[in-house]
Amino acid sequence: MASVQTALRELRGAQKSAKGVSLYSRFVNRPAGRYLAAGGHVLGLTPNQVTLISAAFSFAAVAAVAFAAPSWGLGIAVWAALAVGFAFDSADGQLARLRGSGSAAGEWLDHVVDAAKLTALHSCVLIAFYRFPEAYGTAGDGWLLVPLGFQFAAVVTFFGGLLTEKLKPRPEPGSPATAPSTLRAVALLPVDYGVFCLVFLLLGGGPLFAWAYAALGAVAVLFLLAFLAKWFRELSAVRR
Repeated sequence: MASVQTALRELRGAQKSAKGVSLYSRFVNRPAGRYLAAGGHVLGLTPNQVTLISAAFSFAAVAAVAFAAPSWGLGIAVWAALAVGFAFDSADGQLARLRGSGSAAGEWLDHVVDAAKLTALHSCVLIAFYRFPEAYGTAGDGWLLVPLGFQFAAVVTFFGGLLTEKLKPRPEPGSPATAPSTLRAVALLPVDYGVFCLVFLLLGGGPLFAWAYAALGAVAVLFLLAFLAKWFRELSAVRR
């Protein structure tokens, strides 16, 4: 147990900046990931193994959405698996920093799993809408466009943000870190992946889930437009 406590103390000083992170990620997901990283360190797990554990939880939930009939019990199970998978997604990077074993291959694997998870999750919602139209109230063909639109917004936001961070110049060594904005952290809650996972608790509600999912999709599209304008403006000032 002492080893876990030692790992936790070291991890508290090895956290990434909270700038641009929602309240859920800052106060729920990252702390949960910290405990998982400490446990993984004691067990001798590598960051890549933790990434694969995250993938296992996430894709088990994805498959359940596509192939199981909706119910309240299914919703709880899917949400729990997605939330645990998301916490392990935070743990792999923290474990890498704790071990001093971060690598390009590890970062590549993490991003590939994230991209696959995003596309698979919305694809499986589409499958669920198609397979169980009476349960979800999605008999009209137009409903099948909702997961496609949500998927488009989520994937472009993910890759756009990732590419923007790669193209922006890095801060000068020793420059003070920008303090995280609480207002921004609150504003980002609607597009935080952990908050999005909560919608699956409504699976037993059928049409309630479909409409809540569609509402989050509309919000994701609006945020994407705002993000694209912001990122283009920031990168327009960068000379290469």
